[in-house]
Amino acid sequence: MNTAPSLPLAILVTALVALGPLSTDFYLPALPSITSGLATDVAHTQLTLSIFLFGFAIGQLVYGPLSDRYGRRPVLLFGIAVYLIASVACVFAASIDALIVARFLQALGACAGPVLGRAVVRDIYGPHDSARMLSYVGTAMALAPLVGPVLGGWLAVWWGWRATFAFLVVYSALLLFATACVLRETNLHMHPAPGRAAGMWTNFAALLRDRRYRGVLLCNALAYAGLFAFISGSSFVFIDMFGFSPQQMGLAFGLMVSGYMTGTTLSGRLSRRLGPDRLMCTGTLLGVAAGTLMLGLALAGVHHPLAVMLPMWFSACSIGLVMPNAAAIAMAPYPHMAGSAASLMGFSQMGLAALAGVVVGHTLGGSVVPMALVIALMALGSLASYLVWVRPAASGVCPGEA
Repeated sequence: MNTAPSLPLAILVTALVALGPLSTDFYLPALPSITSGLATDVAHTQLTLSIFLFGFAIGQLVYGPLSDRYGRRPVLLFGIAVYLIASVACVFAASIDALIVARFLQALGACAGPVLGRAVVRDIYGPHDSARMLSYVGTAMALAPLVGPVLGGWLAVWWGWRATFAFLVVYSALLLFATACVLRETNLHMHPAPGRAAGMWTNFAALLRDRRYRGVLLCNALAYAGLFAFISGSSFVFIDMFGFSPQQMGLAFGLMVSGYMTGTTLSGRLSRRLGPDRLMCTGTLLGVAAGTLMLGLALAGVHHPLAVMLPMWFSACSIGLVMPNAAAIAMAPYPHMAGSAASLMGFSQMGLAALAGVVVGHTLGGSVVPMALVIALMALGSLASYLVWVRPAASGVCPGEA
């Protein structure tokens, strides 16, 4: 490898990976203000979230293979530049349709950060330490959505919803400058095939034939879809149903993020002792328990913020255990196409999450039940994927097994 791990590089990778969640979480408290400010409805406002994820998913299919061919650095610089221009368009959007289009373009740039940031970690730390480092990156990255909704809530109250996108303009400009100054090329396995469409699809087909890769891909995607069901519905649940202010909603969202940080921190500390398979198993089991608890409380008619917040804390903790270990397992056998492996994981993760967001946006109404149902079903699907495809390939990995 031609780049040694360093604190500036670790901070940069964290900022790159945070670009995706920051783009969705920062403006969450402003969603009701966008609905009224642009004279639209909840479903169309929520579409600014789902369309972002669709664009995010599509872009990742391209950026990873291109970075396998041309290197991480130039592809990252291009993606961040696209994000910066699209963020400016979001600030000046005059209608909900214009904002939806700008968000789609913003997503096409944003996806370069997370997918290639993880590929850079794989380049530098190799297959054995990737899970530990991705867990620590996930913990640090969670600071963005922890602080983001709180700061976004204040900005929305002080200067309106457009101020939240103005912040993203400044953030991406600084990120573009830092990437140009700090990041050297980390891809030592460049080859021409992934840069061509035929080579890209050949790589994707080879990855999907690997049942273990297929299993962790689905575990990861379904877990994140459950998280995004909460992300897409949380502002309407807490502000419209429970009467929270935008600032209070940001704090409630921050509680969920602290659960995710707890999961990623535990993953980083325990990855060498327990291994990624055992941690994934624990995470999927915890996710099922938390999701079914939230759904049970909602069906029982318990209309209280804590009936959502406490189960969601454990659900987010479970996702913090699943996601970094899934990424490490998926990319470990494929150093020559780590970008492609990360891209396909990102595509499935964001594509399924977008669908979950659309379902929640169109069914939420005045009840928590639709959101809780999606969270519970996604957790059950993640556990089933682990048991069917991942567990048979690695014996004795669940807690309590010999």
